[in-house]
Amino acid sequence: MEFLDPKLETYCELHTSAEEPVLQELNRQTHLKVLKPRMLSGHLQGQLLSLLSKMRNPRRILEIGTYTGYSAICLAQGLSPDGHLHTIDINEELQSMAAEYFQKAQLDEKITMHIGAAAEIVPQLHEEWDLVFIDADKENYSLYYDLVIDRIASNGYIIADNVLWSGKVVQPVKANDKSTKALLDFNAKVQSDPRVDNVLLPVRDGLMVCRKI
Repeated sequence: MEFLDPKLETYCELHTSAEEPVLQELNRQTHLKVLKPRMLSGHLQGQLLSLLSKMRNPRRILEIGTYTGYSAICLAQGLSPDGHLHTIDINEELQSMAAEYFQKAQLDEKITMHIGAAAEIVPQLHEEWDLVFIDADKENYSLYYDLVIDRIASNGYIIADNVLWSGKVVQPVKANDKSTKALLDFNAKVQSDPRVDNVLLPVRDGLMVCRKI
């Protein structure tokens, strides 16, 4: 995922609003206690998610893929006064850690965490979404997009993480690499969808940002 020279990345972080103490602590604890800490959004991407959310000031946010809660906290910072964020994860072992930091960030009353398969839970959430963040199993990205696109408000956003997949999207794809194939299909789906404007940002592992027209 090191698409940017480490010195430039450090420079970018030094010229980005400081990581809030609760996020800094969650970042550190995730790296100390949880497998695959690279799944954490981190400072630079987290600040971008926070700013995008604050620009939209959403009333309803859906996050597919909670992990330890870092991105949920960043996204929830932009919620309107009566706003609420729903986040879904398949791994119940991380629920207590995420809940602990939602409380530390004083956002626990604005965040509801669902445990289970997103493909089953999303259709049960009868909301109009202002912002959707997809950061879960890559093979189902296109499915998640299809599940939410008709429930996105006009000028609402879908943001999908890891769409560059460590650069594999521009390399020969191995026959058994289902995740890369799925991401190539997802990126092509978004690019050809007349219902959205989109930009693929080379931030960290790639963010696809789509606006519902």
